[in-house]
Amino acid sequence: MTSSPSKDFCCPTVPLSNGLKIPMLGLGTSHHGGYSHEAVVFALQKCGLRHIDTAKRYGCESQLKEAIRESGVRRQDLWITTKLWPSDYGFEKTLQACLDSCQRLGLDYLDLYLMHWPNAQIPGKSSREARAETWRALEELYKKGICRAIGVSNFQITHLEQLKEDCEIIPHVNQVEYHPFQRPQELLDYCRSNNIVFEGYCPLAKGEALTHPVIVQLAEKYKRTPAQICIRWSIQNGVVTIPKSTKPKRIEQNCEVFDFSLKNEHMDFLDSMNINRKIINLSFPLWNG
Repeated sequence: MTSSPSKDFCCPTVPLSNGLKIPMLGLGTSHHGGYSHEAVVFALQKCGLRHIDTAKRYGCESQLKEAIRESGVRRQDLWITTKLWPSDYGFEKTLQACLDSCQRLGLDYLDLYLMHWPNAQIPGKSSREARAETWRALEELYKKGICRAIGVSNFQITHLEQLKEDCEIIPHVNQVEYHPFQRPQELLDYCRSNNIVFEGYCPLAKGEALTHPVIVQLAEKYKRTPAQICIRWSIQNGVVTIPKSTKPKRIEQNCEVFDFSLKNEHMDFLDSMNINRKIINLSFPLWNG
């Protein structure tokens, strides 16, 4: 294994359409045991990670506030993403939900605010109308500087096309599930052609990729961990990648992906493993409305 990154570790960035630069590697958080105070502080202090991804739904925004404070990292050096839950969709509710998230996080502004799901239900309105109304609230938050960038999560091409028609600002980011078993290349190509940064969550397929024989074999060949192979593959495909872990040692290893490259033949082989298999149990259908 390579030596662990220092707190001066420099992560490559990807430019958004508005000129901001998002770190290509982040730390994901989640509910159901997916948050660790120790792990976040370690990632910020010892690994040099500056990109943290969370959501209202995960219930850890307030805890994250304490971890950021304890880390001692300057606010301007961080990239903090959180997400708007569908129960808060609608213009006024969205504005308030964003301010509430800022308060829980202890922040004056968010670096990136995402609509968590395309499914949107507001009485008397279609899902498309509800998405558009909600997105206009995000546009307002963006114009006021409360959100430095705005985007969506789990949106498909149909949803993105509708937003283009109904609203003023094209999402800066679309965050979706992305790993060797789930590689939505058509969606990725669409995002790139429309200057939308493609961000991938669940890069380890909730651990399933770590025991796949091909990935294990590649890990042995490169003298890396299976997780490093998956994360490197994702990053090498140009995807902003946010693996989750609550274990400091694993976070340390997940950062060690910028000092090696996978050969083209191995990238192609990992690409070919796609079977359009989603790992995440979808509570909100992607294709609703």
